[in-house]
Amino acid sequence: MNRSIPKLGSIANPSELSEKFLKKYSHIALPIVAGTNKEKPEVIIDLPARSIKSLEKIFGFTFLEEIIKHGASSTAKAGEVIDIPVSTTKEITRILLVGVGARSENDIRKAGVALGRKIRATDARALSFLARNQVEAQIHLIASGLATYSWSQKTSALPETPSFTIVGNFEDVAKRASVLLEATWKTRDLIHTPSNIKSPEWMANQAKKLAKNSALTVKVRGGKELQEFGGLRAVGNSSKKNPPRFVEVSYKPRSSKPLPHVVLVGKGITFDTGGVSLKRPYDTMTAMKSDMSGAAAVLMVAVAAAELGLKVRVTSLLMLAENALSGTSQRPSDVITHYGGTTVEVINTDAEGRLVLADGLAYADKNLDPDYLIDVATLTGAATLGLSRYYGAMYTRDKKLANNLTQLSEFTGDRIWQMPLIDDYQIALASDIADYNHTADKYKFQGGSVTAALFLEKFVGKRKWAHLDIAGPARSEVDAGENVKGGTGYGVRLLTEWIATL
Repeated sequence: MNRSIPKLGSIANPSELSEKFLKKYSHIALPIVAGTNKEKPEVIIDLPARSIKSLEKIFGFTFLEEIIKHGASSTAKAGEVIDIPVSTTKEITRILLVGVGARSENDIRKAGVALGRKIRATDARALSFLARNQVEAQIHLIASGLATYSWSQKTSALPETPSFTIVGNFEDVAKRASVLLEATWKTRDLIHTPSNIKSPEWMANQAKKLAKNSALTVKVRGGKELQEFGGLRAVGNSSKKNPPRFVEVSYKPRSSKPLPHVVLVGKGITFDTGGVSLKRPYDTMTAMKSDMSGAAAVLMVAVAAAELGLKVRVTSLLMLAENALSGTSQRPSDVITHYGGTTVEVINTDAEGRLVLADGLAYADKNLDPDYLIDVATLTGAATLGLSRYYGAMYTRDKKLANNLTQLSEFTGDRIWQMPLIDDYQIALASDIADYNHTADKYKFQGGSVTAALFLEKFVGKRKWAHLDIAGPARSEVDAGENVKGGTGYGVRLLTEWIATL
């Protein structure tokens, strides 16, 4: 099915660069920046002069000559690569001069992506000199690894897997980066799996397999155990073949002190036809195997937290259902009773994500006593229209939580933008026959992502809550940056790094 995950590592700065040290690697990546001489633009290798001289002696050429020959038009902008073939040794086949721009976090990410793309689908062993500190090292390593991702069910041989070693005393960083890379990679695997395989039961079984850490427990509910989960049943019972599941993954580290408790609720629609409100045009359905991206993300956050040994309790709730079209599908005008007793009038069966999330949020509020309650969902096309595919939409009334997530989003690459919870729009949730209508169709405010968040807020009690609408960044239409076409694994790194700060 899928190839192995790239290995990430580090090696201490050698006191002397030698061919013996370098020959273990097939590709050597060196950082380049633009020179400061405006009258005579030039590209400069961003390494100590002593190191540059040692490398030139080993390879038998001067970098200035090679830059003129192979990269005459180079400006050393972030992610630009000058590819220099090496014929003086049998082991080293390429010198890659990679632009690091102004060395912002995003510039280092682009440099890592460029290196990963260059050796994707090969067995190359890359040695990188691109990072100068721990932050740069982590960003660079993860970006390099993610840029090589691929998923296929072709019967032909799978592509080779490269490895990345960064120069510097970054052993702990490399271990952390490896955990985050694997968690994001496996999230992508879950998303890319076709829906004829990926049923709610299959997802529940994957949760059991992935939660191998002894600090993790997994509880799966189905059938009569879901009697109180009116939203999950209303959506999931449309498929008799693939009925719904509620999965609770708990990470509880040992501690003599009380620990903060984070509860994550993930939308897990394993395929979304729209139900009776069938999606139009039909070709929009082809991407709907990714409608469980939120559930996949919160699952792997719990797994990553356990692997990293974070001193925070994490509970991930996977709301798993298939939204099918059948004789048992819910109908527009149905009234359902959610966990905890709130009644909701269903207007459009293609707005099913908020129905399953409402159950999970209400369950968490009533039973789990979370310090933080966060839901993650590919929820609305409106969020994508407003923020494109490069930013997730964040809704919360907690300014500190919003600021922390926003700052970390730039570091992790899972970029997010805070959107307003507009109380004037609350009236759109009114219903003549139930506590609320779920699509906020009254008064035609047109703020579809905003009103969806306002609906979900009705189920969180007085908890510190954030809603992440990831309909845009959860899936990419092209290879772009660290992402490949398809599922991105958005949210795993952001939420794991945020939890680590508590």
